[in-house]
Order: sequence, then C-alpha cells, then structure tokens
Amino acid sequence: MRKAKIGVVVFPGSNCDHDSHFVVGEILGQDARFIWHKEGSVGDVDAVILPGGFSYGDYLRCGAIARFSPVMKDVVRFANAGGIVIGICNGFQILTEAGLLPGVLLRNESLRFICRDVFVRVENEQTRFTNACRPGDVLRIPIAHGEGNYFADDETLKGLEDNRQIVFRYSNATGDVMPEANPNGSLHNIAGIVNRSGNVLGMMPHPERAADPVLRRDDGRLVFESMVRSILRTEQVFEIVNQRS
Repeated sequence: MRKAKIGVVVFPGSNCDHDSHFVVGEILGQDARFIWHKEGSVGDVDAVILPGGFSYGDYLRCGAIARFSPVMKDVVRFANAGGIVIGICNGFQILTEAGLLPGVLLRNESLRFICRDVFVRVENEQTRFTNACRPGDVLRIPIAHGEGNYFADDETLKGLEDNRQIVFRYSNATGDVMPEANPNGSLHNIAGIVNRSGNVLGMMPHPERAADPVLRRDDGRLVFESMVRSILRTEQVFEIVNQRS
C-alpha cells in the first residue's frame, strides 16, 4: 500500500518541525522525512511542509532570511511545478517572502505576541488542504505568533475573494466572522490562503498542535488528512486514521 511522501524542512530556529513530522508519520502513518535547509533539493516527495518557529531568529524580518536558504530554490521550483506545499505560521511568512503567496504578514495589531486557541471557519472545502472538511466547518486550532497580521492591497484582496483563495477566516465558536474574533488584525479576518493554482497554502494557526486525540483536540488533523487524501486520491488515509483511533 503506497504511502504519501511528505518532507518537513528544518531551518535554524524551527520549533514545530518534529510536531509536523509526528503528525504525518505517527498519527497518519505516512512516509515523513526531514529536509535540512542547506540541502539543494527537496528530494522525492509528494508534499513539503515549511513548519512554524523562528527561522534565523526572525532577524531582519520574519521569513526574510529563510527565504534565501539553499533548499528554498527547489521548494519554489517544486511549487511552481504543481507540488503541494504548506507553510504554517513562520512557514506562511516564508512563502510570502519567497513570492509563492501574495501579501505580507505584519506585526500583530496589539504589538504583542499571542499564544492561545482560536476558531477558524473553513471558507473553501474543495482545496488540497481542506477536502476532508465540510462546508462551514469551524476548527479550534492554536496560534503562536507576533507577526500574523495579514495585509494586501485592495486588488490582491479582491482577487483572493473572487478566486476563493481565502481558505480559513478567524471566527467565533459558531462560525461568525467578526472583528472580535480576529486575534491579530488580519484584513478580512484572513487566517489562511492558497495560491491561484491551489497547491500552496499558508496559514498562521498551527494544525500540527491540534492533531492528536491524546491532546483531546484534533481539528488540525483534517488539514493533514486532506493533504494525504489529495496525494493518494483514495480513502486510504481515513482507514489508517480509523485503525489508529
């Protein structure tokens, strides 16, 4: 039985690489691999994860230095060729710095680092990262960032809306998108977006930190299940999950 091959890039300062590797390899039973940032190629993988953390200490600007790591040239090639890439928190920041996603991540509106659970509403359940979700699903997932305030110009925002590229929005527990549910000031309550082709996702919340039933919350597992499902094009991942539950 074929397994999805998913690589997790490790930068100096990454702190969620092992979490992502554990979810893919242990929770979902797939082929998880670490990719050191100095490698010149992502190798033979089906998908790449750019994990959360503080790559290069967040010096200069979040993700700005990591964008020039040797492996990123091949990540860009891989993504432009249609490969599945997900950037989580710092990974999202790296994707915008690398030009794989539009917009920028600014300092939180409060100018404070925020670490707590939030609710996000699934805006598009037909992506490679949400096909295991139902329309309007509300997921409880933690955030941990100081620069998660998504900003883009009006034309870019209109394009994101028109093309259904906004995948997650901050909401309350019942799915109402409102200013009070926005933890960082992101325009349009944006918590996650995909590129025009739909194969690159950036999201600020950490699904890998809410993917294990042992933690008594596993909404984030749906993101990884969706990725595996889109790779394998079968229901295999759900059989694996059921066996391990």
